[in-house]
Amino acid sequence: MHLPPPDLARSPRTGYTRAHWETAADALLAAVEPYATEDRALYHFPGSRQSWSGRLSDGLEGYARTLLLAAFRRDETALERYASGLAAGVRGVWPRIEDRGQPLVEAASIALALRLTRPMLWDRLDDSTRQRTAAWLGDALTAEPWPCNWELFPVTVGGFLESVGHEPEASRKAIDRGLERIEQWYVGDGWYTDGPGRAFDYYNGWAMHLYPVLHAWLADDSDLSARYGDRLTTHLADYARLFGGDGAPMHQGRSLTYRFATTAPLWLGALTGHTPLAPGETRRLASGALRYFLERDAVDAHGLLTLGWHGPDESVLQGYSGPASPYWASKGFLGLLLPPEHEVWTAQEEAGPAEREDAVTPLAAPNWLIQSTGSDGLVRLHNHGSEDVRYDPYYTRFAYSTVTRPLGSPPDNAVTVGGDPHREGIVPLGTGQGWAASRHLRSSGVEVTSLVVADGAVEVRAHLVAGAAPGTEVLLTGWATTKGGAERAELLPVHGLTGHVASAGVVDEALAGVVDEGPATLFVALARLTAEPDPLPLQDLAAVEVRRTPAADDAHGAYDLSVRWRTGPERRFRFLAPAAGPTEVADADGARENAAPDGVATSSGGSTASAGLPVSHERSAAPSWSVKPR
Repeated sequence: MHLPPPDLARSPRTGYTRAHWETAADALLAAVEPYATEDRALYHFPGSRQSWSGRLSDGLEGYARTLLLAAFRRDETALERYASGLAAGVRGVWPRIEDRGQPLVEAASIALALRLTRPMLWDRLDDSTRQRTAAWLGDALTAEPWPCNWELFPVTVGGFLESVGHEPEASRKAIDRGLERIEQWYVGDGWYTDGPGRAFDYYNGWAMHLYPVLHAWLADDSDLSARYGDRLTTHLADYARLFGGDGAPMHQGRSLTYRFATTAPLWLGALTGHTPLAPGETRRLASGALRYFLERDAVDAHGLLTLGWHGPDESVLQGYSGPASPYWASKGFLGLLLPPEHEVWTAQEEAGPAEREDAVTPLAAPNWLIQSTGSDGLVRLHNHGSEDVRYDPYYTRFAYSTVTRPLGSPPDNAVTVGGDPHREGIVPLGTGQGWAASRHLRSSGVEVTSLVVADGAVEVRAHLVAGAAPGTEVLLTGWATTKGGAERAELLPVHGLTGHVASAGVVDEALAGVVDEGPATLFVALARLTAEPDPLPLQDLAAVEVRRTPAADDAHGAYDLSVRWRTGPERRFRFLAPAAGPTEVADADGARENAAPDGVATSSGGSTASAGLPVSHERSAAPSWSVKPR
């Protein structure tokens, strides 16, 4: 892809301006055109892969997702071609929209494109084509979605059909139904879970926020704009922290082949005026992500987006991923709806959060701890609240970053007890200043209570194992770095771990220990992921002390953990097993400030417990342990 020369005066960090985005959009649109069918209703891209929805649906996906790119680009010549394809598609070429079928997804992209370009496309269609299109889209109003972000596809179709006067009552009903259903998944602080459970990922930005905010904006609905716009503003304050200094988005969650669709919520905030970010910061983060992928083989020799993260990579794909799936990245060009004179295009780029300073930021809703270092631009996500085992290893690992990727085997950032590395049924135990904690129960009855404490690039990882037989082997793994990269990973034993054992694959090493006699055994390690060329020795940056403490009110006693940073305060925590049973997260109304029954309270820096999510009542063979800052 041939881009304009970098403009380092306006964009000193990426060199990218609006001209680069326009050129990239034009190149992507030109590259897909040879793969359209003769009637232009379907786009079949090369390769042997087919999604589980089949070739016909995949071809519709190719049409719909690239149409959306043409709509954001407002390219009238391209839109004329898509108008021809639309006329053919609704005359029997496209599959029907049915319950929980992929055409429902693509109908939303078509409807949104038609709504955005109505004077250029819809209004120029003949009456027969408009009627057929409305009838085809109309099936989306009553089609049953999967209970997740799919609930917003009928909303998006309904918004368009209502705007053109087609079945207004049915359209309004679909809008209201979908918006009502997603409320059960809004957990506060600008975060949604993508359906039941705790699936926190990029669908927050490119779906759960995108569709309601765009609908409210296009409908000029001030009430909806206030509700969803305020949520977006709050979300973006956290979301901006998920991009590394090199532009890389966090490598976590499913559908990673959508790549720079991760920039959509950034542009959405600027477009609708619901953002806490300065215009120059918005463009810096978005342009950084686009440049990151274009410089790493996201586009092949034919100018097509590949199925992968950098180049082709099947490990990041799902069963629903077809040849045209990467073109969900079209959402990343939402910013082109903003005119060239808008300040998001004219302002000088500003540094993103990962570039400005070292920061350790607790995110209460997903129960994450975001750790970034300004010297190398690395961002690390410590996961103590996200889970979707269907798409592992992208949800349940203890940590993710912008420069590493999770491994299937051997698992990185995992705790293996008796050969079992699985982590399911995660119960958040809260977050606070520099820490996050959680607990999970394994099918064997073993319970693991986990804590991470972070400062700078340094991590203290503590895992208390209860319910395992004495002598059971416990393995801890850390970061998995790529060969030849500038990053290096370290993992040092602190307590309960006897040393390193060899580990196959690119996880360089693991720490080993065994479960002791008694109700529970605590294992503690120091970890670091850094790209600094000459960092100080890891063992000199933190002093960690562990004490086994009998407690008068608890027959099982407690473990006390203290962490003293080289340049910061001492932090103290206590692991204990209350007689009251398993810890629960706060209720949906957030009525309890801390987790119940034992809570997560702190004497310095405050604490937070996640709210509005299902409570786990599973029990292990031993009393459920918790961890409290002291």
